[in-house]
Amino acid sequence: MATLAIGNPGGSAGFGGNRGAVGAPGPAVFAAEGTDRTDAEIMLAVAAGDEAGYNYLVTKYHRQIIHFLYRMVHNEAVAEELAQEVFLRVYRSRESYRAEAKFSTWLYRIATNLAVNHARDTKNERTAQTLELDSPDPESGSMPEVADSDPNVEQRMLREERMAAIRAQVAALPERQRMAVLMHKYQEMDYRQIGDVLKLSESATKSLLFRAYQTLRERLKEFV
Repeated sequence: MATLAIGNPGGSAGFGGNRGAVGAPGPAVFAAEGTDRTDAEIMLAVAAGDEAGYNYLVTKYHRQIIHFLYRMVHNEAVAEELAQEVFLRVYRSRESYRAEAKFSTWLYRIATNLAVNHARDTKNERTAQTLELDSPDPESGSMPEVADSDPNVEQRMLREERMAAIRAQVAALPERQRMAVLMHKYQEMDYRQIGDVLKLSESATKSLLFRAYQTLRERLKEFV
């Protein structure tokens, strides 16, 4: 089984422009990494030239970073391009990496900054969009199948209406509140991790999320 088909991440080709650019690592990669090292320790090894460690981290986080970015930018192709840029920046920053926070926190900070910059750069070009929180999987395009003979059609319609309202209201939140909700609700990050990404104290992060959820409850009270 082959390792990640990304070539040399430091080269001009990057990951390549197709969806098949990242594959599953072979047993040798995981054997090289072992199970007793943290991601931060693996990243420090990458700084020392451990290419297999880099491939392991890309494989571990690639899918969730694409999902996170997709919920931020609402476009599958853009999310994939930004994800490639995230991991290229990880590689290019390998020698300056310091394990002062969890690797995932550092990674999501890079992803968040790229998503925010993209949103600002394209703000005047975008039309009104909704946040696809339960859209098709951005990699497989699959959706859960629902039988045509489902007796709970009305329930399903109400659920779809509720989800559409949630998508719209989350998308309408101020930028920082929206990012915090996505990281808290969908990436299951705790207050400290979110605060590290957004460069906020833990108490400020709690207040930010409190305001966001309070706004959502008020705007969605007919569905609660």
